[in-house]
Amino acid sequence: QVQLVESGGGLVQAGGSLRLSCAASGRTVSWYTMGWFRQAPGKERELVAAISWSGASTNYRDSVKGRFTISRDNAKNTLYLQMGSLKPEDTAVYYCAARDTRGFETVLIIPTDYWGQGTQVTVSS
Repeated sequence: QVQLVESGGGLVQAGGSLRLSCAASGRTVSWYTMGWFRQAPGKERELVAAISWSGASTNYRDSVKGRFTISRDNAKNTLYLQMGSLKPEDTAVYYCAARDTRGFETVLIIPTDYWGQGTQVTVSS
């Protein structure tokens, strides 16, 4: 089993930045595709960004391209999401996710095998 714990959320003004972290434990996720999802009140959960096990391939939803950067440190078993130029519409609970792709180079994170508990990001206008 893999446990995922997010941190780094909080309240920030529009235009500001935050860095989310996701620490994995239980087993190494070095060979997993990983990603960040978010869910705003009353809306469905949506994929924000995904990264292949090597970090060589990434994918972003259009609304965050150029503002968010996903990265990983396999030595630390940790995933990151650097968020910049934040907008009120980025307000949501952000979830870390992992998919055991057995080292296959892909950014396809669905179906997802493991989820974190989420961290709240609130952007004020």
